[in-house]
Amino acid sequence: MQVPRDGEDFASQPWYHGPLSRQKAEAFLQRDGDFLVRTSGSRGGQPVISCRWRGSALHFEVLRVALRPQPGRPTALFQLEDERFPSLPDLIRSYVTGQRPLTQATGAVASRPVMRQGPIPRSFSEDTLLESPSRIELLRARKWSDSHPSGLEHVGQSREGHSEPGASTVPTFALSSMGSDPVLLKTLAPLGSIGDSLRASDGQLHAKAPTKPPRTPSLVLPDASEQPSTYCELVLRVSTAQDNPSGLLGPQNRPLEPKVLRALRGLFLEHHPESTALHLLLADCQAAGLLGVTKAKWDAMGVASGLELLTLPHGHRLRSELLERQEVLALAGALAVLGCTGPLEERTAALRGLVELALALRPGAAGDLPGLAAVMGALLMPQVSRLERTWRQLRRNHTEAALAFEQELKPLMRALDEGAGPCDPGEVALPHVAPAVRLLESEELPGLGPLDESCEQLLRTLQGARQIAQDALKFREAAAQRLQGFKPNPELQEALTTDFMRKLLWGSRGEGAPWAKRLEKFQHVLSVLSQRLEPDC
Repeated sequence: MQVPRDGEDFASQPWYHGPLSRQKAEAFLQRDGDFLVRTSGSRGGQPVISCRWRGSALHFEVLRVALRPQPGRPTALFQLEDERFPSLPDLIRSYVTGQRPLTQATGAVASRPVMRQGPIPRSFSEDTLLESPSRIELLRARKWSDSHPSGLEHVGQSREGHSEPGASTVPTFALSSMGSDPVLLKTLAPLGSIGDSLRASDGQLHAKAPTKPPRTPSLVLPDASEQPSTYCELVLRVSTAQDNPSGLLGPQNRPLEPKVLRALRGLFLEHHPESTALHLLLADCQAAGLLGVTKAKWDAMGVASGLELLTLPHGHRLRSELLERQEVLALAGALAVLGCTGPLEERTAALRGLVELALALRPGAAGDLPGLAAVMGALLMPQVSRLERTWRQLRRNHTEAALAFEQELKPLMRALDEGAGPCDPGEVALPHVAPAVRLLESEELPGLGPLDESCEQLLRTLQGARQIAQDALKFREAAAQRLQGFKPNPELQEALTTDFMRKLLWGSRGEGAPWAKRLEKFQHVLSVLSQRLEPDC
């Protein structure tokens, strides 16, 4: 198949269908290899490649990386995983003519374009994709050295500061940069990647993902000139569970339902690590009582923040919930790797995805340290760390991710657990509270050394908890700044809640069992999966 060369003007390409919903796109895809390119309303006009593969419709968001305007080079690069291209047609041409998998996790190959019939309805603002003068003017006006998530509110706004119709403020560039060009974190290998290989009583997965519920409105900050800066001002305006039932889980679900795993797989494939990190930051802030707390609940707490409540005697319930949340997220992350029973590269891609999500959560990026601790807990879990072949493959094929894990993430996590890691509001949006919470719940801190070192660590932990409580409002402001204008995907946001994860892993009946019993059973499941993947010699 010959893909025409029209430079940046991909709107003239026959495989480009303009704004098109997921459901309508799937109706066009009849055979394996059929593909089209569309702009996604739920992703703020970002380009998405929709492709049918092995009987299923898959959707891959193309990340657009804005570059500093310089003569003789493109103003943006387009990327799926590792390789970047100066235009979207160049990306499509490379993958189609070379018959290369769109992602290593899926192995999906796009081979036959579905041709567009008629003109393109331009109902979304496509300035985020096409190099229009207004887009170029916006890019020149930005602080190009600012790749920090706190600058997200500028993305998708016009020069006057007003958002374009349909434009999203989800970042189109990396969270960290090196030199003048952003360095991207690659596509996350999702929890749902086990969906195609984990069997249940209803066999292999072929059902379509459920339709999306209406989009949740974005976070709204009050005008600082009208109201004092208090904890309860930032409230996520969402409907109640009764008004908006789960779009993924039924009222009586079984553990690890294949159709739910499949839906999750599609969700995570559509989001890059930095986007997933912001979703997780929002969920963690709500779980910790930092954001999204109603005034009634605030009054009931008796303090200005959940970060203060967890240091008080009557904060036992919150402390227990936060400890369970970290464990549940770690179990789900481990399952994302151990559930990959296909080729070794599929499991390696899932491992790499977790590393890159951890990088997107670290201080200076999303700054979600509880989320970082959960992801690192999955990577360091014995059932995952014993997979020698998988880790060897990661070092061989994804050296950058392997080095980042060994040289940056592991020392950072060790320092955080010892109370010596970064904890300044601004660099961190949500601090690492697990050591203090374990201490207050009379649990043993992991990794305690000799007595004198142990005493120092205990003192650092207690002092850190006091400082966190004092800086609670600063952390709230830092988190709100990162999430300013962020429009979460409703299904992904639901999938990252503690309640959803409990029901996913243990089912609606099993989630009510005592935590210790649930943990023991699932650890056994993970051990069995690990042994099946790489048996002991």
